[in-house]
Amino acid sequence: MHAAKRFHKKRSVKSGLPPGSLVHIGDTPNESVEINRICYNADNIEEHRYQQLDECLLPPEPDRVTWVNVEGVHDVEVIRRLGECHSFHPLVLEDIVNTVQRPKIEDYGDYLFIVLRMLRPNGEQDFSSEQLSLILGPDYIFTFQEGLKGDPFDAIRERIRTAKGKLRGMGSDYLAYALIDAIVDGYFSVLEELGERIVNVEEELALTPERGTLHLINDLKKEIIFLRKTVWPLREAISFLERGDSQLLSDSTRVYFRDVYDHTVQVIDTVETYRDLLSGMLDLYLSSISNRTNEVMKFLTVIGTIFMPLTFLVGVYGMNFKNMPELEWHNGYFALWGVMIAISLLMVAYFRKRRWL
Repeated sequence: MHAAKRFHKKRSVKSGLPPGSLVHIGDTPNESVEINRICYNADNIEEHRYQQLDECLLPPEPDRVTWVNVEGVHDVEVIRRLGECHSFHPLVLEDIVNTVQRPKIEDYGDYLFIVLRMLRPNGEQDFSSEQLSLILGPDYIFTFQEGLKGDPFDAIRERIRTAKGKLRGMGSDYLAYALIDAIVDGYFSVLEELGERIVNVEEELALTPERGTLHLINDLKKEIIFLRKTVWPLREAISFLERGDSQLLSDSTRVYFRDVYDHTVQVIDTVETYRDLLSGMLDLYLSSISNRTNEVMKFLTVIGTIFMPLTFLVGVYGMNFKNMPELEWHNGYFALWGVMIAISLLMVAYFRKRRWL
């Protein structure tokens, strides 16, 4: 995703509208909305994919966990109908279609509403950013993605299908943990790639800092600022899941959220470390440019100093006075050259002795 699109998305289209107005803000993919529904328990699983909304407006099944994943939030009519069917608050629906939300968690009593950002490397020394809105109920989870290609949940789907691990035997709160944990793990992949780019820029800075190096440092700083704005609020949301008093979260699942919280703190520490490194690299770049300018100025000053006495001599004997005895010398021209060369050599030797050259 281009950096300008990632950092700047227009919100002015919502100006003056009443709360709960559904206006999509963000990138609009060309694909239609796709809805996937997985119902499972320890014994069996059912999986369906829908293109028509009317087919999937079914209530969660008792004694089973229902996971409904919506790919694409640009069709506000689909989001409105889903919200009306399952009695989701209008402000929740408004936040779902507004894809520039700050990561957060809100407790609506019967369900929890969580907003996160999914980050994934895209193989072009950059990363894609996509908002995920998650609604956690007693026996269901709704996830709403912007519609970008791919997500970090393929391994979770496979675990559900093959009944590996404890996922099939746990409730919807454990599924929420698995989804959030997959998102946080994706941050490490992005940070690893950013770390390699920072190392490359640092090596370039040490060898041959150029104007392009400054652009690379500024681009990396923008990405680190974006990551910082993404991760810091996430820590607050994970802390609520770990320590909050919601009845939707069992004590056995809170232990796993504690592990996610630790991972989030590690991500924050890494982001802050990279931020300090980039600030130091920017100072180092400015110092390198300043030192290079000083070296050039020192060289030019030395050259100018050497030529000052030579210019004086040439100026003196370039005057048009008739009474200048040296002008009548037979070897005066060669003598003047000898004096100027001697002065130049003496000054160069002096500058080298003082380590100015």
